[in-house]
Amino acid sequence: MYERILVPLDDSEESDAVLDHALDLAEAADARVRLLSVVDEKMMARDVTEDILFDRLEAAAEDTVEAGVATAEERGVDADGEVVHGKPYREILAAAEDADIVVIGTHGRRGVDKLLLGSVSEKVVRASPTPVLLVPVGRRGE
Repeated sequence: MYERILVPLDDSEESDAVLDHALDLAEAADARVRLLSVVDEKMMARDVTEDILFDRLEAAAEDTVEAGVATAEERGVDADGEVVHGKPYREILAAAEDADIVVIGTHGRRGVDKLLLGSVSEKVVRASPTPVLLVPVGRRGE
């Protein structure tokens, strides 16, 4: 059913749950996993002080992808990963064109939090060319 699973990740603890769910799906379907971490383009227009933060964000994204690929390989799942720069939802949508399904986390934000913070996963669900599986993580039951 699924041969190529796209898994957008960040360096949060919640991403571990998303990766675990995606790897379960990959094992069941004998699918390949593509991990994607996006360094937000908002950080690209920066001064010298912000360069340090940008470098840390990029390093964290690379570490996240490398750790995810290692976890997949430990479980016997074929995986690769990539770090890209841009608007997260746009980069995810572009990568989704080469996937059979996108497995992405949703932080369960509601009300004002959702309005203020926006939702990458919601934008992906609304515009994705492929099916999207939402994995609820983070604050639930509030």
